[in-house]
Amino acid sequence: MTDPMTYLETIQLDLTNLTHLFSLPESVWAEGRFTYIMREENGTFVCVFRGDGKTAELHQAVPDHPDVRLRELHRKRACRRLCRQTCYQLLKEVTGIHPPWGSMTGIRPTRLFYEALENGLDMDQAGKELQENFDILPGKADLLRETVEVQQQLVPPGDEWADVYIGIPFCTTRCTYCSFSSGEIGDGKRVEPYLQALFEEMRKGRQILQDAAKKLRAVYVGGGTPTSLDEDQFERLLDAMMDCFPGAMEYTVEAGRPDTLTARKLTAIRERGIRRISINPQTMNDRTLQVIGRAHTAEDVFRAYAMAREAGIGHINMDVIAGLPGEHVEDFAHTMECALQLKPESLTVHTLAIKRTSRLQIEKWPLPDGREAAEMVDLGRKTAGELGMKPYYLYRQKYMAGNQENVGYALPGHACQYNVDIMEENTHILAFGAGGISKRVFPEEGHIERQPNVSNIDIYIERHAQMAEKKRELFVEKNLWKAET
Repeated sequence: MTDPMTYLETIQLDLTNLTHLFSLPESVWAEGRFTYIMREENGTFVCVFRGDGKTAELHQAVPDHPDVRLRELHRKRACRRLCRQTCYQLLKEVTGIHPPWGSMTGIRPTRLFYEALENGLDMDQAGKELQENFDILPGKADLLRETVEVQQQLVPPGDEWADVYIGIPFCTTRCTYCSFSSGEIGDGKRVEPYLQALFEEMRKGRQILQDAAKKLRAVYVGGGTPTSLDEDQFERLLDAMMDCFPGAMEYTVEAGRPDTLTARKLTAIRERGIRRISINPQTMNDRTLQVIGRAHTAEDVFRAYAMAREAGIGHINMDVIAGLPGEHVEDFAHTMECALQLKPESLTVHTLAIKRTSRLQIEKWPLPDGREAAEMVDLGRKTAGELGMKPYYLYRQKYMAGNQENVGYALPGHACQYNVDIMEENTHILAFGAGGISKRVFPEEGHIERQPNVSNIDIYIERHAQMAEKKRELFVEKNLWKAET
């Protein structure tokens, strides 16, 4: 029988992520401050963690299965989960901190909820099981249940469907919290060669969809800021999208910066049948907008919303961020008051996550503490409820203020299918443009294969044909290979 310690050879990253939940430095592991052992006794895994004069010990029955390969897989999963839970118990006792998501470190908590449902539990039972097994707070269990309830009302995913992502990696300015592969549009010299390469890759993608026999589910144009293109370029982008990918169930175009919108761009969106856009202020406090590198004011946001309504746009999404530098609860409350006035059809409440490559990390800006971040997130949920919205997708990231989450809320009938698909990773995605990541889901094999495009804009322009061919290999050639075998 395999020594259970061998299942933990790559567990250190998980344990490091756990120490982040308790605001402990990674160095605690190199210093030997905490130690652990995993052993098997009479059909039971026993895990013991020690440190700071404390001991945590948890037991779990060793799973069995007639198939040797699956038995090893189940044993490994059970062993690793027990190790994480035992580590969590020790850290909780040592620090006295109760993270809102308990011992969960993954970015998709809904997966565990769905797993509980697949095991025969109902919604309430699944929520209680996650509270007991992972020590998440009751409010987070309720949030998960509500999110899954909305998702189950959407068109279910399937192997016959595919989404399309089109990336425009240009912005008018770069936000200080941003770590995406986007650049300032500057003098615009790279835009035309980029669009030429993108349109060619999209045309090849249209053929890939046909040859792979996939039906179009949702199309999402993101960035960067797609509306940072000039009016002629933007219209050509929309025309290329509708020519290559007509008939989708849903189209979304990010119009994140209010200062990039014009009446002509909004009319172009409406005339092509696109029903959902995002106008994302992130905050409605002018002082903070300057700090995070935005070249617009809160008043510009009000003007952009009015212009979009006048153009006949029926679904506007608003993104905001809890925990921005220098902000306190009253600042976030002002942003929420503005949201109530603007009445978007959907509201996404992000919690600031400091990425290693962002200016906020590099320049060490002072940020709200975990308590304030939690209050802001709760206020975002309350505001969404006042607007008549329900949560429909959520995910978590490393280094989030207060160990909170990102949640998308929407009015009934306004949940963004693409957001759900990309977060739940249950739908094929063909991604075009610099930094796009295509995904093919293999449900019968239980894994996802990714094919990333390069992030560098100049290299993408040079090598876009190779990236299109890689997508063909993933979605078409592998089908032929499977059919032959």
